Amino acid sequence: MNKFFTTVSNIWKIEDLRVRITNTLLFLLIYRIGSYVVLPGVDGAVINAQHNAKDGLLGLLNMFAGGSFSRASIFALGVMPYISASIVVQLLGIAVPYFTKMQKEGESGRNKINQWTRYLTILITGLQAIGYVRSQVPQEAISPAIAGFWFNLITIFVLTSGTLFVMWLGEKITDKGIGNGISLIIMVGIIAQLPGAIGSEFHDRVIAGIGGPIVFIVEIVALLAVVMFTILIVQGTRKVAVQYAKRIVGNKQYGGVRQYIPLKVTAAGVMPIIFAQALMFIPATVQSFFPKIATNGVLIALSNYTSWEHNLVFGILIILFTYFYTAITVNPAQMSEDMKKNGGFIPGIKPGKATTDFIDGVISKITLPGSIFLAIVAVIPAFASMLHVNGVFARFFGGTSLIILVGVVLDTLQQIESHLLMRHYDGLMKTGRVNGRTGIPTAAGTTPPVI
Repeated sequence: MNKFFTTVSNIWKIEDLRVRITNTLLFLLIYRIGSYVVLPGVDGAVINAQHNAKDGLLGLLNMFAGGSFSRASIFALGVMPYISASIVVQLLGIAVPYFTKMQKEGESGRNKINQWTRYLTILITGLQAIGYVRSQVPQEAISPAIAGFWFNLITIFVLTSGTLFVMWLGEKITDKGIGNGISLIIMVGIIAQLPGAIGSEFHDRVIAGIGGPIVFIVEIVALLAVVMFTILIVQGTRKVAVQYAKRIVGNKQYGGVRQYIPLKVTAAGVMPIIFAQALMFIPATVQSFFPKIATNGVLIALSNYTSWEHNLVFGILIILFTYFYTAITVNPAQMSEDMKKNGGFIPGIKPGKATTDFIDGVISKITLPGSIFLAIVAVIPAFASMLHVNGVFARFFGGTSLIILVGVVLDTLQQIESHLLMRHYDGLMKTGRVNGRTGIPTAAGTTPPVI
């Protein structure tokens, strides 16, 4: 315990780190305050009374938006349009030569890609704002003074501006704060739902007497076990030994040491779950647009996230997308080329194509257990719901939210560790560093994002 307080004291002694943490907290506070500001002309009491967006896709979006979605807040759409735009631009970088060329242009190319991402974010936000106004804002909650065309126009403008402002906050947190700003905003939104979810579950189990306090304690222990298991797998790496040749420059010797390339078991992160979820929402969308086939048994089964058909297809899609996303984010040929340029080689493996094939084989082998893990984590909330766990609380047992929480927290700890160790202070852990959070070199020489 003394070591913990000493570490906190060391953090506060470092001016740059202290300023960054303070800036991060202030920006996040602005975001949380804005999430409670209701859209102009909307009666917040009516919105809260209806308890919208608690299940399915809307419940997931509401969790990522920190509850703003169900409150009809000016930040109702959160950063999800920006995430969607980033995914689209990233895929365009693989399929469209123009975007591929920009990715290789260094800083100027990244600036162009960011600009394209912002433009696409505005377009996606505008489209989603139209759908939000029509489906999530009931007529009885709208003030008669501005109801109609002008209300729709103003609301779409405010929602789009709100998303752009949240995106700006994320960029400021990245520049002047600590860690990935967009990821931190999503994480704070998810954590904001946790106290209410635990309170609701406590009320159902203990106060209402549905199951009793023993069941509630078992659920909390199970949640902690799932979180620990997730941390273990997310930090899991396969270390590939690399030997660097000795070089004598003047009176000094360089190289001649053995280092390791840490290949992550879950290199794709949370992206396969996001892609798979997007596809699994198609049956429900088809049912809403074509009421005549809404009674189709297959569509009903695939739309029910507690059915075995839904979870089986969901798990298979996650495994397939894990291999796909790992293949486009981790480039063994580039890693082999960089290793060769720096005079490094894998013991027992010839440089060049043999090294590329070896790294590719290792990645293929560790991707299988990683993809199975992601599939298991993704379907745990469904099993929790089938065991009569509160729907909101069940989402914390796995899925996208849990992996985002674990990944962002570990990355933030790594940022703090780097500042401490840079100034010769002890890190947050006894070993002096957060293990398993080293990024994997990719084709562009960058580290895959958390989300």
